[in-house]
Amino acid sequence: MAQVNVATIGFTKSNAEHFFERLKKAGVKKLIDVRLHNTSQLAGFAKADDLAYFLRTIGGIDYVHQPLLAPTDPMLKAYKKEKGDWRAYEQRFLGLMAERHIEERFKPAMFEGACLLCSEDKPHHCHRRLVCEYLNEKWDGALDVHHL
Repeated sequence: MAQVNVATIGFTKSNAEHFFERLKKAGVKKLIDVRLHNTSQLAGFAKADDLAYFLRTIGGIDYVHQPLLAPTDPMLKAYKKEKGDWRAYEQRFLGLMAERHIEERFKPAMFEGACLLCSEDKPHHCHRRLVCEYLNEKWDGALDVHHL
């Protein structure tokens, strides 16, 4: 099976120009928003309705919100607001993906030319990286992942 090209990106610490240019340069065709909450005023240009418009207008990129690939509110609260341990968060989120059987609910082809979006500027401590790693483990390395 040929590898599927997928990217990941965060929007914090980025202005709109740099964000959209990275997506265009990478040839992204579909942005998959893996945030649980995608309508926060704090998201600026990455607020759901605005983001869908900008993606379509600036780059001809489709927008899909996929909360099934997001952590739960209690997980987010424990990690972000209560300054929780990354390793504990990571284990809880990996367990959640297993419970949800995301590897059965999605197919590798659904990710071709896609980019997973979350808020974190770097993938190191972000669940979008965990989603890709989890699926790659279940799908025998089907995803060729690039962090933008």
